[in-house]
Amino acid sequence: MAPSNPLANWERLGSSFYRKVPLYHSVFGEDVELENYIVAGAPYGGAIALYRDESKPLRFRDAQTGKSNIDIYSRSGKLINRLNWEHGTIRGLGWSDQEELLVITEDGTVRRYFGLYGDFTSFSLGNGAEEYGVRACRFWNSGFVALLANNQLIAVSSYNEPRPRLLAQCPEGEVASWSLIPPAYTLSRSVEVLLAVDKTIYLVDPTEAEDKVLQNGPFKHASVSPTGQFVALLTAEGKVWVVSSDFQSKYSEYDPDSRVTPRAVEWCGNDAVVIAWEDEVHLIGPNGAAARYWYDGTVHVLPEFDGVGLLTNDTYEFLHKVSDVTETIFRLGSTSPASVLLDSIDLLEKKSPKADDNIQRIKPSLPEAVDMCVKASGLEFDAYWQKRLLKAASFGKSVLDLYNSDEFVEMTEKLRVLQAVRDFQIGLAVSYDQYMRLTSEKLIERLVNRRNYLLAIRISEYLQLPADKIYVHWGSSKVKVSTVDDEAVCKLIVQRLDGKPGISFEAIAQAAYDEGRSHLATQLLNHEPRAGKQVPLLLNMEEDEIALDKALQSGDDDLVNYVLLHLKSKLPIASFFRMINTRPMASALVETTAREEDPELLKDLFYQDDRPLDGSNVLLSDALKESDLPRKQEKLLLASRLLSDSKDPTLVLHRNLLNESSQLLKTQEALDKDLAERSEFLGLSLNETVYRLIRSGYGRRAQKIQSDFKMPERTYWWLRLRALVAKRDWGELEEIGKIKKSPIGWEPFYNEILGAGNTKLASVFVPKCTNLPAEERIEMWVKCGMIVKAGEEAFKAKDINTLELLQAKASGPSAVEIGRMINQLRPKK
Repeated sequence: MAPSNPLANWERLGSSFYRKVPLYHSVFGEDVELENYIVAGAPYGGAIALYRDESKPLRFRDAQTGKSNIDIYSRSGKLINRLNWEHGTIRGLGWSDQEELLVITEDGTVRRYFGLYGDFTSFSLGNGAEEYGVRACRFWNSGFVALLANNQLIAVSSYNEPRPRLLAQCPEGEVASWSLIPPAYTLSRSVEVLLAVDKTIYLVDPTEAEDKVLQNGPFKHASVSPTGQFVALLTAEGKVWVVSSDFQSKYSEYDPDSRVTPRAVEWCGNDAVVIAWEDEVHLIGPNGAAARYWYDGTVHVLPEFDGVGLLTNDTYEFLHKVSDVTETIFRLGSTSPASVLLDSIDLLEKKSPKADDNIQRIKPSLPEAVDMCVKASGLEFDAYWQKRLLKAASFGKSVLDLYNSDEFVEMTEKLRVLQAVRDFQIGLAVSYDQYMRLTSEKLIERLVNRRNYLLAIRISEYLQLPADKIYVHWGSSKVKVSTVDDEAVCKLIVQRLDGKPGISFEAIAQAAYDEGRSHLATQLLNHEPRAGKQVPLLLNMEEDEIALDKALQSGDDDLVNYVLLHLKSKLPIASFFRMINTRPMASALVETTAREEDPELLKDLFYQDDRPLDGSNVLLSDALKESDLPRKQEKLLLASRLLSDSKDPTLVLHRNLLNESSQLLKTQEALDKDLAERSEFLGLSLNETVYRLIRSGYGRRAQKIQSDFKMPERTYWWLRLRALVAKRDWGELEEIGKIKKSPIGWEPFYNEILGAGNTKLASVFVPKCTNLPAEERIEMWVKCGMIVKAGEEAFKAKDINTLELLQAKASGPSAVEIGRMINQLRPKK
């Protein structure tokens, strides 16, 4: 195939060149008559939507054409999908930069289609849209403005969280044309609308409608440049003006010599304006310079930020400004280093020595020439010239000693990707500049939305990008369109995706569930390795037991608690307990959480599990926290009743203790009334109550409580001893010492009294400690300061060594007496 002329279709407009690049031929068949359709193109060479223009009569109707459809095509004319439309008159048809189709009906309903295959979300514009009706819509990449029949404007700035809001009140009168300036290019960072009413134009934002005081209206067309700097206006006389967006400066004027109002006025990049009639297009450059193009049929203009797409039944062409780099290389008579480098390729292929001469001549500028050839290759659509420019760059850098080849390598990668997606079968007519703004990831998303999975995966692998989302989208699509049984679909998906990193079976299962295939969704979830992804969907599918088991298997307490909270709020309490009873971990978590947050649930759990002791302990804990006496006694009684039917000795003991606790509270209440001015006894333990009574001098009452509550004798004696010592009632203690026998022995009396500092009374109890060895009694006498008594104990034990030690401690008569004892024990010579 002969190479195309690089200067083909170039048109000079002032100091710049524009060119029209044919990308696809035989786009639509005879059954599509473009003159009868409203056409909207997605940005970055994306899909195009066709909808029958209801204002034009049909020549005939058959079963197919009688239906209203929104047809989605690629730029090459390949039908992607057909959306049946029976939802009212369409007043707005546009695209987001995510290639989501927006359809706005007359009553203000907005449908946002994503994925190109019919999935959508919807919302209403409100704000009077249903009452007055939508007249027309204008779009930018992330939002749109709707014009109502009463000239009111409603703006939506985000599709993810649509919040329609009214702009300022608009003037009355017939709106001849209107356009908008996107928020990114306004000082207010809010969308601004140009509204042509009568002979002037109003600039409308959320706060005011400003009259720009023009006199040449009504303006039949108004179009804002891609960067929001300029506005193209079609005056009442049919002339095209280019003015600044603040309407302070007029840059050019063009008379198309036609009084027929053009169908479209759009910007070709930021420097030229395209006006189009049915079959004629004028390209207007700076200072009114123009080029004209004629077509055999209707032409639709699809604006891009770097040019315009021109769509007819036969062709799709891209009209754009020739870049400075391309112009420098290909312009006739160019002697730039890059142009010389490209010419050298022909000489090199002919093995002419002039190739080397050329290289030597441009060697000082060779790095710059190589860079320009690399850059120019990306801006070409023709594969032949891409290869020639890259070959020239490769030849040039091979001569250089030092050259960073990163940009060259990256450009070859990008061109391979661009050539793949521009293929007629795919039809993504994306330019290099559009690709750089769109990014590789978003380009792959567009392939996935078209279900071109194989190409998307190959490009991802080629660019070393993760492909997990592609596989997941394929799996989700498969469950939607497959007609075979669930087991076969699940097996196919698992086999295809086995071993692929990052795959989320949860997303595929969600798609299956949304399609009403719950069994398939459950099967797919079994292959999801992350329990955190499985469980929420299982709960949504009402597979409660499976969700709980999956959460338990994960070992994640937070996840289990999440499931348990969901089940508790959803199920009757009896069903909830039955579900967790067979799952010890779940039951333990419910118990732990309930102890801290929900005592009533804890009581119900213990009752359901037939755990009376645990239930009783919860009531006992409540009683201990209760300050109100009747309520405290009530809870103790309830705690006791829970144990009333049990014959287990342990539970019987607990029940008796609870009854005693209740009885003790009554006794303490009576003591407070009889003996104390304030609450001194209530809430004390049995031991503390007896101790306080004895210390307060109410020994008889203490004895009665000992008898009533069957307090062990040893416990009572201990309490009595300590209370009397604390009271310093030495007389009572001395009387006790006259008793022959003590249940706790006499050593505690000695220790407690000695600890209180009364050595004399403590010494009374030493002789009574007959069960202690002599050494300990000796030590007790010494602590009381009675050395002679200690010596007598040692004498009885015939312990001369101890006597000698005591003699060393003693003085005066005590030492003499101990010495006498020592002499009596020593053998006589």
